[in-house]
Amino acid sequence: MWFELLLLIIGIAYGFLHKGKEDKWGLFKMGAIIGIVLGILFGLAAFFLAPGLIGIGVGLIGGLGIFIGIVILAVIFIVGVFIGDLLEGVFRK
Repeated sequence: MWFELLLLIIGIAYGFLHKGKEDKWGLFKMGAIIGIVLGILFGLAAFFLAPGLIGIGVGLIGGLGIFIGIVILAVIFIVGVFIGDLLEGVFRK
């Protein structure tokens, strides 16, 4: 919970401190790409480190879980950026 709140605050600061509107779709795509890469890396690590058939299940489910978690964190960050852009529009008129 605290990590997500910190990520939201960092997103608000990012949106407020960068001039102009931010490319939210670009931020989401970058978060998805990072999620895919980390999911594949950690999934492969679990596949090779866990013995037998357990490695396949842990690798697939773990990789998918990491991807979904990072995409959720990216969405929280983008919500913070959206709020920061709104605050920038209000305070910098």
